[in-house]
Amino acid sequence: MANNLVKALTMRDAREIIGNPALTNNYLVEIPQLSTNMVDNNNSKLANHILTYGRLTDDQFTSRKLGLLCSDASLPTSSYATAEVKGNFVGVTQEFAHTRLYADTDFTFYVDKNYDSIKFFEAWMDYISGAGRPQSTDKGYFRRMAYPDYYKVSEMKITKFERDIKTRLEYTFINAFPKSMTAIPVAYGAADLLKVTVSFNYDRYIMNTINIPEVSFFPDQMDGSQSNDSKSEAFEIENAIRQLNGFPPLKPLK
Repeated sequence: MANNLVKALTMRDAREIIGNPALTNNYLVEIPQLSTNMVDNNNSKLANHILTYGRLTDDQFTSRKLGLLCSDASLPTSSYATAEVKGNFVGVTQEFAHTRLYADTDFTFYVDKNYDSIKFFEAWMDYISGAGRPQSTDKGYFRRMAYPDYYKVSEMKITKFERDIKTRLEYTFINAFPKSMTAIPVAYGAADLLKVTVSFNYDRYIMNTINIPEVSFFPDQMDGSQSNDSKSEAFEIENAIRQLNGFPPLKPLK
């Protein structure tokens, strides 16, 4: 007799099958801190342009605030371009993948009262099309596109995790850069939070699964089995989550 796959489920069965579903509101975006040091650094000119043209009010804006200001993000995905082949088999059409395509990824950021979010991305976009030249009102002003190595960054990341932070998915974008910024509407009437949406293009992404041992991340509850690097990384994640939820940061690790 055939097995009957249709059967009644109890709440216990449902919990075992469904488990704990992942939630959408636990993630962290990281845009690398751009250094103005010219030694072995392709992004030094970009960093200098953001510093002079963007005029950010906080030197640590990129490393400390920008990722936390990201209100909406998308985990990257890909697809394949295929070629259609007919005639190998009578009446059968086949497709074969020949190119992997990576879709642009959108990130939406809250704008702080100093407009640093807008100024940062506007300066980045200006550098791409102006090769570091400041804006000018001259009639003969022209654009000269910068070399890709100088405006693409290779360590932009988005990390997806859950509240217990036991398992994380870490996506690293290779050679990412802002491709477009959407219009930012403003209007009279009821006030709302100002946001800017930036679409990023990239060559490819790398996904890593990181499993963290089931220990507390609080420094005073860690035993001696964790390495200093693991403690430091866990401490940074814990502090980022505390800031997102409005809690004061932990004291630095000794």
